[in-house]
Amino acid sequence: MSKPSVLLMAYGSPNSLDEVGAYLKEIRGGRTATPEEVQRLKERYRQVGGRTPLLDITKLQAQRLEERLRNNAIADRVYIGMKHWYPFIKDTVEEMVRDNVASIIGIALAPHYSKMSIGGYEDAVRRALANNKSSIPFFMVKNWHQERSLIDALASRVRSGLNKMNDPQQAMVLFTAHSLPKRAVVPGDPYRAQLDETSRLVAEAAGIKSWSFAFQSAGEPRDTWLGPQIREQIVDIQRRGFKEILVCPVGFVSDHLEILYDLDIEAKQLAESVGVKLDRTQSLNADPEFIDSLLATTRSVIAGETLLTA
Repeated sequence: MSKPSVLLMAYGSPNSLDEVGAYLKEIRGGRTATPEEVQRLKERYRQVGGRTPLLDITKLQAQRLEERLRNNAIADRVYIGMKHWYPFIKDTVEEMVRDNVASIIGIALAPHYSKMSIGGYEDAVRRALANNKSSIPFFMVKNWHQERSLIDALASRVRSGLNKMNDPQQAMVLFTAHSLPKRAVVPGDPYRAQLDETSRLVAEAAGIKSWSFAFQSAGEPRDTWLGPQIREQIVDIQRRGFKEILVCPVGFVSDHLEILYDLDIEAKQLAESVGVKLDRTQSLNADPEFIDSLLATTRSVIAGETLLTA
């Protein structure tokens, strides 16, 4: 019996400062950015070394997942595709069609569902299959925010991060995820509820009581994006008497700009300005326990236990 192949999908990130302008145009749906906007984004990438390791990390995640899947005779190959940069999802799907894969299990490297985010990945795959006139069966994982290995990996990082604090018992854990434009969130969208659920499960597993949630990386104007936002939460936490904050970005699994700049530079500077020490948990990246969560998610798709669209 032919085994399915997995398509791991991430957002995408430019590989050099020279690519930033074209990348910004791509994520804006083809609308050309002003020179000032391009320069502002370039400066952020410059401060994290000119590029992020997102593509390298995604390749390693795929490699390690493929090894585990083959060792367990669950699936054939693992491919990667990016929503907004190379290798684009459409190009990877074309490759999968040429390779005549038996079926495709799509997993976006973001555990929580929203029509704007995860729905966008799914739409990109379906368009590519249609453009290639392919009838390959495609199954898209909607969410995997409760996966036990994911919760355990995040909880372990929270405990480790708190142990490095001056006074772990008096530190606030702040869970974060990427904000979305309010206009793009459809009625009944489960994004916030799923983020709250993951945060609660991680807090319980880590044995912590002082925790909160914030959205990060909002665009402009900020009041048109989902809140509460990290800036206001940091100030509020300081006013409540906390001197240390451990950020656990539950909505992200890999190091990229939203982690390396928005948290490690921008959020940390804001916290310091109000007298608070801010640190964050280490990203999951290609950690074996995180690969376990991808393995379990793939296994549950095949067993018919995961919420998905076919």
